[in-house]
Formats: sequence, C-alpha cells, structure tokens
Amino acid sequence: MRRRRFVSNGLLGAGAAHAALAGLLSGPTAWADDAGFSYEGLIDRAAEDAKRPYRDTRVPVPDYWRTISFDDYRKINFDGDRAVWKGEADFEIQLFHLGLYFERAVKINQIAGGAVSPIAYAPDLFTFGTLEPDVPMPDIGFSGFRVHYPLNTPAYKDEFAVFQGASYFRLIGRDQGYGQSCRGLAIDTALPSGEEFPYFSEFWLEKPEPAAGQLRLYARLDSPSCTGVFRFVIHPRTEAQMDVRARIFMREPVDKLGVAPLTSMFLFGENSERRFDDFRPEVHDTDGLMVHAGSGEWIWRPLAERSDLTISSYATTDPRGFGLVQRDRDFTQYQDLEARYHERPSIWIQPLGGWGEGRVELVEIPSESEIHDNIVAYWVPAEPVRAGDDLEFVYLISAFTENPQRPPGGRAEATRIGTAARPGSTEEVDADARLVVIDFSGGDLPHLQASQPVEAVANTSVGRVSPAICQKNPHTGGWRAFFDFFPEGAQSADLRCYLRMREHALTETWSYLWTA
Repeated sequence: MRRRRFVSNGLLGAGAAHAALAGLLSGPTAWADDAGFSYEGLIDRAAEDAKRPYRDTRVPVPDYWRTISFDDYRKINFDGDRAVWKGEADFEIQLFHLGLYFERAVKINQIAGGAVSPIAYAPDLFTFGTLEPDVPMPDIGFSGFRVHYPLNTPAYKDEFAVFQGASYFRLIGRDQGYGQSCRGLAIDTALPSGEEFPYFSEFWLEKPEPAAGQLRLYARLDSPSCTGVFRFVIHPRTEAQMDVRARIFMREPVDKLGVAPLTSMFLFGENSERRFDDFRPEVHDTDGLMVHAGSGEWIWRPLAERSDLTISSYATTDPRGFGLVQRDRDFTQYQDLEARYHERPSIWIQPLGGWGEGRVELVEIPSESEIHDNIVAYWVPAEPVRAGDDLEFVYLISAFTENPQRPPGGRAEATRIGTAARPGSTEEVDADARLVVIDFSGGDLPHLQASQPVEAVANTSVGRVSPAICQKNPHTGGWRAFFDFFPEGAQSADLRCYLRMREHALTETWSYLWTA
C-alpha cells in the first residue's frame, strides 16, 4: 500500500489558518469509549474494508416515500423540540427524513459522556403537514442532518450547516444564505466513462460542552472505488469555517480524483452573450473561480454560459488555495427578492500542507435552469491514483462574503464582451472580432490618479489581441482595461489580462476561456 500524505507536520501560516492547523494536529488524535470506538479505529476499519470488494449496503426505501413530489417532501419537518442536545448545548442537531431524491439512508450516532449511541428513527420525530403516510418508514436511518447554533442572535439557533445527499454538505456564516455545496470527494467528473459519487454512509457527532464554540464530527465515506474517513471541526462565525482531515483508501484505480470539490450554479451574468428571457440582470450562486497558485500568483476566472461541456485547468505545485466566489454583492445586480443571490457565500479551500503537483480543474456544464448545479471545481493530484493507495488531505474550508485578502491586491469586478464594431465608425472590423472590457478595483487602484503610468497587459493563446488600453474609471474609483480579440478562425482561446505599474503587478490575473 502506498501512503501519500498531503499534510504538513508544522504550522504554515498565521491567523485562522495557523490556529486551524494547530487544532487539527495537536491534542489527542484518538479517544475511545467502553465500546471501543475511536477515530483511529474508524481509520483502521476503513483500511481493512478497502481490501475487500465494494458491497452496497443500501436498504430499500418504500415506494411511497421515493415517489412523493418535491412539494410533499417539503411538508416533512423535524420537530425542533426533539432536537439532539436540545437545552444541553449551544449546538443542536435536527434530522432529515428519507424520501424523494434522498433514498440512501445514513446512520447517525452521537457521542456523549464517553458513550456512543445510535439515533433511532421514529415517526414522531417529524411532522408531516397534510401528508397521511399509509406506508410506515422502517428504522433504517435518516437522509442527513442540519446543525443549529445561535449565530446571528442569542435568542434563536440558526441553521448554518447541512449534510445531506451522497457526500454533499453546505456551510454559511452570519448574514449569508445557502448557495453552493461542498463534497467529500469527486471521482471521474466530466469523463465519458461517467462520474462516480462517493457517499457518507455513517456519522458520529461528538456532543460539545454547553458553551463550546466548535462542533466535531466524523463521517465514513464509501464507494465502489474507495472508502475513507473524514473528521470535521466546524466553527460558526461571520466567516464560518470547517477544519477537514480526510483519509482515503483506494479499492480501485481511478482516472481522476477530485479533492475538496465544490459545486455551484451559473446561469447568466454580465459577460453573457446568449441572453435568457428573464427580468433579472444576473442569475448565479457564484460568478468565478479564484486560484492562489503555489507561485503566489492570484488568478480570477469568470464563469460563463456554455453551449458545450467545458473543462479548464490551472496547473500548479502546492496550491495555496482555490474557491468558487460570488463577487457581485449588490441586490440590483440580481433583482431577486426570493433567491437573494447577493447573500450567497463564496467558499474557499486552503490546503494545510503541501499537496504537490497537480491542477485546479473547473467544469462548466450547459444549463437552461437555475435549479441545476452546473459548475464544479476541485483539485486533481498529478500522480495517478492506484488501487491500494492510502491518501490523506488536510484543508480549511471558509464561507465568506467579503475578504480583502482574497486577493490582497486589485481584483476583476466585471467582465463584459461584445462586438468589436464601434457604433458610427466606418472602420472595417472582422465580423468575429470581440471587444473585451474588464473592470478592476481594490488594492492600490482607488488611490492612483489618472495620470499614473498604469498599463494593461493582455495576451491570448491563439489568434491575436490589440494593444490593451486602461483608464481610470471616475464612476467606480477603479480602472478599466479593454482590448479587441481577433480569433482568426480559432474555436477557443485562453485570454489573460492584468494591470501593472512600473513592472509591478497591481491586480490578480484575469483569465478567461473564450469559445466561438
């Protein structure tokens, strides 16, 4: 068995990352109760299971529950007065019923006072609205759970984290609404062979002290290709965070292992050329991929509408971070009172330790509806993943709205693309030529006078670009760069642009995949 560790034995940085890594790597790494449960014991069991063929332990859910409508499923609510740890801790757990899309039961256990006990299903844990179930649900478990904590006010315990469906989970901080999702692992995403979805089969929730500021839980991951154990330490804050330690044992080789995957939705934005018949200016959970490469370069890749499945990669060694980010934060950019896209969080993945060579991969899938997630991002190790591999990843997940250190300099706030033909101009322009306009803000940019020698640097992988021009934007306080792009027969091209002054980069690198 090859052991490959993507963690560090030392502290890597300051602030939250420093504290998070210290919390993961210090203190007891295992604890046990009278039944012999321990974190290390979970790892040992997973390692042994990986040596055996995969066995699907799914218990059939009665047809009545699998075939109910979405509206009927929403009528099923957990009784908050029956919450796990109700009145005993600041954290409380509420459970999700099986049914509809959620037909794989998960076992949920609690750890309290040195003892582990399963949480048993009972119908009286739920209210069913106008539903009158004529088929009882057997005690096979739940579809997941949500975590409550007095996040915004001491008078009410807000829901701020959810684990439900395959290996999906969500996290929000103060004044945020649910948007994109995290996943435990992604396997063979966007490959012709089809994607495999690992799933969390069992959870162990450690009862916190009454005034504890963090919640620790463990999850067992399973799939035909791998098995493993995750340890999560959740911190409810304005920028909510999760410390994650994942130990993965491979049963089979896979063509693509997606680590710390994120899933989001992008329907259209200000850079969209194929407009939807919609009253809203923009519709998306996130509007770009941000990468902090191992070299120190910050890269911003705006998302776009796609007519074909599109994959983009950013190769780097020891990435410092990546995430799907929602930069447009003004309500007027969406005009949606119900979805409130302006409040949806960005999610940032910060590796805690060297992850070696690999790439951050972005998948954009065509979509005609905002109800479908069509954006995926994850890290792919360069070294092939083989049967028998023992992999370990440690990272920090952050849910944020605004953070001036991501990136610390200027950033691309808007991307707009249209015809390069100028209104009223008699100059002949190639029919397929495009005008690219990028608005940058932040960092030093608001403090630079229009007379300063700021310049835009733009290039393309194929075709050609005109000399880029930039100018101070008096309406925003930022700077605008624009250039013409000539495809010259190309069907796709990688465009890049950033601002500099006296050979010093003022902004992140704007990176865009143009397609015909």
